[in-house]
Amino acid sequence: MQSTKEKNSTAFRDGIRDGIPIALGYLAVSFSLGIAAKNAGLSVFQSFIVSALCNASAGEYAGITLIAAKAAYIEIAIMTFIANARYMLMTCALSQRISPDTSLIHRMIMGFYTTDELFAISISRPGYANPFYMYGAVAVAAPGWAFGTALGAIAGSILPLRLVSALSVALYGMFLAVIIPPARKNKIIAGIIIFCFAASYAAASLPIFSGISEGTKTIILTVVISTAAAVLFPRNIEEV
Repeated sequence: MQSTKEKNSTAFRDGIRDGIPIALGYLAVSFSLGIAAKNAGLSVFQSFIVSALCNASAGEYAGITLIAAKAAYIEIAIMTFIANARYMLMTCALSQRISPDTSLIHRMIMGFYTTDELFAISISRPGYANPFYMYGAVAVAAPGWAFGTALGAIAGSILPLRLVSALSVALYGMFLAVIIPPARKNKIIAGIIIFCFAASYAAASLPIFSGISEGTKTIILTVVISTAAAVLFPRNIEEV
């Protein structure tokens, strides 16, 4: 039987393995973010620091746009908070999968580094969410995000934006790799995923939702769909 130290070491290695494709996707996406930061007047170092402290593309794009518009600090803070509010839902969900014995410092670090992709791979693992698994993924994913932004800032506007945007396809491929395996095993999960796609498309296309920001749409859809799924298709504790 493995000791706690051996389990943590194994989880860390698994995190590194699963974090590599995330790092590659981050590197591609954050490159275009770096170009936007450069055009907003940020230096290479400032661009690097921004991505090192804010692991969210939507929040960073919003913040950089406001910086370019010379907005007040409070406006930047509020906009970033709104754009990243969905992570509060993810960390609340992840907290339910953490062992009660997990210390506060581990919980805080996991919360700080929770992103869509890291949340997806952490929550999909059976049993309690091991902090060291996330640390392993973060060890490769976070540098990919920060250094990708710095490289984009260095490149500036040399490369065509269309070429840079095309590289982000790798990130969508990674998302498919996360959702397809459980969908193949469970018809309910497959149905919920299809419904999520349809609801997201409707929210983005219908004029009635045009006045709602993308971040707010994501929050509303997440709360409504997850609540409905929990009520209609409850899971026994033994299945978790």
